[in-house]
Amino acid sequence: MRRAQLDIQLKTPEQIEKMRGAGLVVAAALDAMREAVAPGVSTGDLDAIAEKVIRDAGAIPSFKGYHGFPASICASVNDQVVHGIPSPSRCCARAT
Repeated sequence: MRRAQLDIQLKTPEQIEKMRGAGLVVAAALDAMREAVAPGVSTGDLDAIAEKVIRDAGAIPSFKGYHGFPASICASVNDQVVHGIPSPSRCCARAT
């Protein structure tokens, strides 16, 4: 049996710095959503928060428009199994 050959791409310091910057934008968006999430907050609300944080940082939400995806985040709430499209009518419920 043959093993697949790994193609390891070494990053330049400049590329690593760009990756770090992107990670910091994502972290800021997650922090903002974490602060906002509460019973009754919709996934649409969370999407708007994430998009604002991302765009305010000068970045572009990578999910939005990808193969027609209409939002900046994927969001599943409560007992939803797979990631969903954010919606103003899909809200977080109280913890039980």
